[in-house]
Amino acid sequence: MKLMKKKVILIPYPAHGHVTPMLQLASVLPKFGLKPVVIVPEFIHHRLSPQINERHGILCISIPDGLHAETPRDFFSIDKAMEDYFPSRLDDVVGELNRDEGDDGGILCFIVDLLASWAINVGNKYGVQVAGFWPAMQTTYRLIAAIPAMVRSGIISEDGCPLHKSPIRLYPGQPTLTTDDLPWLIGSSAARSSRFKFWSRTLDRSNTLNWLLMNTFPDEFHQKQLISTSCTQGVRQNFQIGPLNMHSTTSRISSIFWQEDKSCLEWLNNQNDGSVVYVSFGSWVSPLEKLKVNNLAMALEASWRPFLWVLGPSWRQGLPLGYVERMLGRGRIVSWAPQMEVLQHEAVACYLTHCGWNSIMEAIQCKKPLLCYPVAGDQFVNCAYIVDAWKIGVKINGFGRRELEEGFTRLMEDNEISQRILRLNEKLFGNEGRSKAMANLANFVQDIKKLLLT
Repeated sequence: MKLMKKKVILIPYPAHGHVTPMLQLASVLPKFGLKPVVIVPEFIHHRLSPQINERHGILCISIPDGLHAETPRDFFSIDKAMEDYFPSRLDDVVGELNRDEGDDGGILCFIVDLLASWAINVGNKYGVQVAGFWPAMQTTYRLIAAIPAMVRSGIISEDGCPLHKSPIRLYPGQPTLTTDDLPWLIGSSAARSSRFKFWSRTLDRSNTLNWLLMNTFPDEFHQKQLISTSCTQGVRQNFQIGPLNMHSTTSRISSIFWQEDKSCLEWLNNQNDGSVVYVSFGSWVSPLEKLKVNNLAMALEASWRPFLWVLGPSWRQGLPLGYVERMLGRGRIVSWAPQMEVLQHEAVACYLTHCGWNSIMEAIQCKKPLLCYPVAGDQFVNCAYIVDAWKIGVKINGFGRRELEEGFTRLMEDNEISQRILRLNEKLFGNEGRSKAMANLANFVQDIKKLLLT
């Protein structure tokens, strides 16, 4: 009797905000009798391997990235490695896993982060079904999927450059986006062109996929969510399986990348309830220029509010001279914080954030209002939903003292914001939300298994 295939190969894009939700997804798959195998480059693996063990039910395998040790692992070096080096290394690993069926019965499918679209061809080579994974909200995916239509309608050029400032409305009733919100508009003209080519290549490769798993929830904008999109093979099934941070077995997975400074929790214990501003701009894109770091530091000092600020050592050069020592009585600056524990703390009043998707979901889970300063990528779209659709936060456009204080005041004095967060929390993380997410994931697994029987 032929063994049922159980191995699921998961390929995340190698960055914190992508690996984390992929690991969260992997941790749920054993509930369906599956054996998740997460494959990441060595510079990611060395951070994960001490933390991922048999208790998680996840096998984590590394592949070399072909880059010199001193080469920064930024967007451009990783893009080159993914195109030129990763495919052959993944081919070697998959070939071995395919030969060694063991008790797991071989490879059932690939789940590939769309930003790691290079891996789709490797799955196709072995005749394995490939599903896409989108680690963010569905609206940002549809913005990428609209690239051909935006070129045809003259909103952007064939190089992705906005031809004029134009409103973009992907659905009736959704917040209006503009060409300023396009996620590839980061950095110099050359950098923007390279990022646009990356997204175009991602879209071309993913058009062949029949399934897309999304780390989001149905009804992102209070209207009936479309459940399928076209692909070159027919109709693609879109499964909203998030937010993946809802699963209790993954509470530590989201914080295994960096060394956390847990002393900040003791500091929070000594603050009044609902008094502290938590400030964090993520880990991937350099968050702020030196001048903006300086301006934010001065505005926080002038506000006289206690604050906990996550700021890496390389970004502290923008701080005023003697600032850390001067703020010891009222503010705490750490390189990395245990974010979920911080957001759950009763002393934290609100979260000044870059609007990364994972951070937004954690804030909603912990019922904290958001002061929004988007920096790059999908963060501008996320911010539009926080402020205009869900109305659980306030956007600021700079770090002037008056602007920051007005943002805090609006956030803390609007009781309706708190009520809306409670309702959204129940919708996403209550029993109904959890049941929908697990049912959608179960439907995907059932679809994949059915194909093996036909």
